[in-house]
Amino acid sequence: MSENLLLLASILVFAAILVAKAGSKLGAPSLLLFLLLGMAVGADGLGLTFDDFEVAESIGHFAMTIILLSAGLETSFSDIKPIYKQGALLSTVGVLITVGLSGLFIWLVGGKAGGFPILACFMMAAVMGSTDSASVFSVLREKKLRLRENIGPMLELESGSNDPMAYMLTILLVKMLSIEVAPGHGAMSMILSGALVVLVQIVVGLAIGVGVGFAAKWLLDHLSLPGFALPAILVLSLGFFANGVASVLGGNGLLAIYVAAIIIGNKAKVKQKKEILQFFSGLTWLMQLVMFLILGLLARPSQMLPVLLPAILIGLFMIVVARPASVFLTLLPFKGMSVRAKTFVSWVGLKGAGPILFALCPVVAGLEGASMMFNIVFIITLFSLLLQGVSLSKVARWLRLSYEETPKAETFGIEIPEEMGMLSDHVVTPEDLAGGATLRDLRLPHGIRVLMVRRGEQFLVPHGSMQLQPEDHLVIILGESDD
Repeated sequence: MSENLLLLASILVFAAILVAKAGSKLGAPSLLLFLLLGMAVGADGLGLTFDDFEVAESIGHFAMTIILLSAGLETSFSDIKPIYKQGALLSTVGVLITVGLSGLFIWLVGGKAGGFPILACFMMAAVMGSTDSASVFSVLREKKLRLRENIGPMLELESGSNDPMAYMLTILLVKMLSIEVAPGHGAMSMILSGALVVLVQIVVGLAIGVGVGFAAKWLLDHLSLPGFALPAILVLSLGFFANGVASVLGGNGLLAIYVAAIIIGNKAKVKQKKEILQFFSGLTWLMQLVMFLILGLLARPSQMLPVLLPAILIGLFMIVVARPASVFLTLLPFKGMSVRAKTFVSWVGLKGAGPILFALCPVVAGLEGASMMFNIVFIITLFSLLLQGVSLSKVARWLRLSYEETPKAETFGIEIPEEMGMLSDHVVTPEDLAGGATLRDLRLPHGIRVLMVRRGEQFLVPHGSMQLQPEDHLVIILGESDD
């Protein structure tokens, strides 16, 4: 049995990689293709049946932990410092506005006539209230979008920190719908107790995240672990620790992970940081692939037809009305941000695995109508990835907000500590050799040293009398002058 499961899993992963490769040429987001592949081999496709929602929720939460951990490690303080206020407001106030407007629309469109409690309508809105971190990180990096006005870091900060907010609201509303209101306790007491729960979740999550982050920094700075594998495993274990402790103490585990990871990524002095980030990048891709495949396997397209029209109406409202309203209202105090930038941020309201994963919460809790809600959320996610995910780069160019990425210096794998200087590269031109063909004749400025010369496939050790040729690649270090 286990051998068959491993064989099936390996075939699915291999197929997903091939699909992602083909999709990159077509401009389709890989995550969308993983989701469609899961549906294609599922019960309504090739007949592979998977309907264990609890297992799917556990796997999804595990994957989300690693995705947020990796995202936090790659988030730079210097990048988010100019826009942290905007990102924080979008991930809190923006989510509340989106949920409020969308919940009201869902109730007016179908909930009121169908006898759905208004709390259930707001719960559905909360499930879809965040921009999905996995989708946003993947699409922005996959398409190598470089955006003006610090939009890229702001979107990544928002999507990394609004998943915890949407998850908190979802869990809170699931609990409120699962219990009977005690006599003498009306709507106001429920709202007040709910607000208190959200406040505790945020405060405890932030506190645990900061505490674990600085504890991890101290450990990484003082343990001097060999290689990169052990430091990477230590970071991974501390991420899970932050999640677990925060959850046990009534805080938000996802928020704790993200905050801890940002501190670790920016404060810890790890020599093998590049390798650790590559390790987490590969792990993140695997988690995204597995999560989207499993969520695709859960889907039953035959059950989605009856709710197709209302799902598309809700999706259109969220894309055209709720998301833009929340963005423009939230960013109103920031006069320096152009209307074009706010318009693009409004368009990047990508849904993904997060909303589908959160939609499993009411299903696992056994709430009435939860299966229908799952189908609606699934359709909206597909709709969002198809419409917004595919068009992101085109919209950025249309709004004149994207620009060509500056090629990174080719250092052929050489790394040095930051305090020693900065590595760069230089390609020798005929003009460089006009005053002489040796390395000494280049007359490099003070503070610049040549570490290596690459000529074709050869790597040469530099010395002053070396004869240079056009197209030679020089790996140079920019540091303090020795004079």
